[in-house]
Amino acid sequence: MNSERSPNPKPQPALAIPQLIVGLGNPGTQYDGTRHNIGFDIIDELARRWNASGSANKKFHGWFAEAPFANGQKLRLLKPSTYMNRSGQSIRAVIDWYKLPPNSVLIVYDDMDLPVGRIRLRLSGSAGGHNGMKSAIAHLGTQDFPRLRVGIGSSKSPDTGSKDTVSHVLGKFSPSEAKIINDVLPGATDAVEISLKQGIEKAMNLYNNRLFAA
Repeated sequence: MNSERSPNPKPQPALAIPQLIVGLGNPGTQYDGTRHNIGFDIIDELARRWNASGSANKKFHGWFAEAPFANGQKLRLLKPSTYMNRSGQSIRAVIDWYKLPPNSVLIVYDDMDLPVGRIRLRLSGSAGGHNGMKSAIAHLGTQDFPRLRVGIGSSKSPDTGSKDTVSHVLGKFSPSEAKIINDVLPGATDAVEISLKQGIEKAMNLYNNRLFAA
């Protein structure tokens, strides 16, 4: 008697789990709280949540911290101190030291194409005109690494009026925007934590269509 064999199940793709979380921004107190530094702000939020005490690291050209995570993992946090358009130099130094593949790096940065209150996770993509991401792609030699884009609104939005791009990204959020950002910061941190536990794709499904509001 012949028994039917079920077809072999397709192997499941490996989860995309970040090992290094990078927030993009500019060093210096004059840039604190600006739209362009939202990546730094989210790294600070992650460090507070994980009780990660970092410090300036000359070898990595930035502020760096390690923190224990689930299953004995070590999570690494980085804020490059190279200024935005040379961020890739700092990222490259870390992945070379720890021998990490580029696709294990999750980069968090501001995006004018998204309104305030929106975040977007992606597994790969172009720089989209962002100088920090241009540098990251150039130094990593690929654009196939995950990223978390955080909406800062257009420089020509009704809320901010019409201003040049530099003034917009280096400016601070309006009071109404700041209230939304107060919800975005813990929400984006939650999204990063989901990506660490269950993979980037799961976090994308949960957060890419969510709207944070004051």
